[in-house]
Amino acid sequence: MEILSLFGALLDMNQWMVLLMFGTFIIMLFRGIPVAFALVGVSLIFAMVGEFLLDPFRKTINTYIEFDRTGITYVKLFANGGRFFGGIIKNPVLVALPMFIFMGLMLDQSGVAQRMMKSMQVLFGALKGGLALAVMLIGIILAASTGVIGASVVLLGVMGIPTMMNQNYAKPIATGTIAASGTLGILIPPSIMLVIMSDQLAISLGDLFMGALFPGLILGALYIIFIIVYGLINPSAMPLPENREPVTMKVVRDVALSVVPPMALILLVLGSIFFGLATPTEASGLGAMGATLLALAARNLNLKVFKDVMRQTLNTSGYIVGIFIAANFFAFILRRFGGDEIIENMVLGSFDNPYMVICFILFIIFLLGFLLDWIEITLIIMPLMLPVILGLDIAVEGYGIVDNPSIVWFAILVAVTLQTSFLTPPVGFALFYLKGVCPPEISLSHIYKGVIPFVLLQITGLAIVFFFPELTTWLPALAYGN
Repeated sequence: MEILSLFGALLDMNQWMVLLMFGTFIIMLFRGIPVAFALVGVSLIFAMVGEFLLDPFRKTINTYIEFDRTGITYVKLFANGGRFFGGIIKNPVLVALPMFIFMGLMLDQSGVAQRMMKSMQVLFGALKGGLALAVMLIGIILAASTGVIGASVVLLGVMGIPTMMNQNYAKPIATGTIAASGTLGILIPPSIMLVIMSDQLAISLGDLFMGALFPGLILGALYIIFIIVYGLINPSAMPLPENREPVTMKVVRDVALSVVPPMALILLVLGSIFFGLATPTEASGLGAMGATLLALAARNLNLKVFKDVMRQTLNTSGYIVGIFIAANFFAFILRRFGGDEIIENMVLGSFDNPYMVICFILFIIFLLGFLLDWIEITLIIMPLMLPVILGLDIAVEGYGIVDNPSIVWFAILVAVTLQTSFLTPPVGFALFYLKGVCPPEISLSHIYKGVIPFVLLQITGLAIVFFFPELTTWLPALAYGN
């Protein structure tokens, strides 16, 4: 009985250490400490706590049974340096990360979005909600070219809000449209979140890109249908412009010239992956080169623009890689306390039905989306949940071609869930990105009211992907089957 009580006390201590690690990390974030420093600081503190505080427990247990050490000696810590640095730097999949970031920034600098906004505004000017529809379509195209939520939301807000306000749009529908369309960048490939998920879950990046395409387009279609119906039901909220230009062949030509080049670039990137002509990493290089050529063709590329794009790419990539290394360190310390086993037992012990387990995980990730950015969730939470998903008896059809179809399906579900959490009041990240570029007369309450219909549409999209997992596996199977 004494042995069992001591063993139970040790397990309880480990559970407390895991909870305290997460709690301390959240507190440090709210104190304004940068994410990477918070992760490393918490990891070092709890490494020392585990080494010294838990030592009496280990000595007592080891007098009775053989027991693996929970703490970490400094020799072990430094011996694992290659794990934190070498594996990340040598990973060929992560080479796609700065390439896709460069691609999105270069397209932004090339003025593609501005030209699309002007031409589409004229094209859809005669429709109820035509301006909102133009913003949504541009958001979908930007999502497939930038892959970064913050960049898409800010760019759409800077371009769309003044125009919508001048056209007397209701503030909620204007802000809701921009926030919802900007968040599509997390899901529609080439999303940099999918690049990191591919590495953390050890699955094909091509599978994730192909698997995310239909769910992303379904969400975009739901948004477009809502805008059209809302414009017909409540035309006063989205009035037509007073001075509408007629739709002539010149307008159609301007729209084609502004839309076709970025769409051709997206098709080049995704098509080369789909037809097996290039790996996702190679396709990212094609995208970066194509975006540069588009900027040259638009005569918007000079040495200053190129230096700005390179500097922003370096800053963003360095930020992500820094969090990457820190999160690996955090996860390593967490596992030494048995955090992965504790979380796995907690999740699997909550429900008998495997699909209820997945719903529970998605709910936890949804809540974490209020507190953490997608980078921390992807790097810390996803690897901890991987053993849980692999242990579930889930029948997801992969047509014998897609590797780990249940993991691909789960990854896309997480992506849609995170997209929903970024829009949900009161602390959705996209809402504050948008508020930062809105004029003073637009308050957070206007943004909150505007995103509620889109949150409901996202929940609908999540339910569609949940009940029809073939949407995430059919296209990868078709691509690799050919």
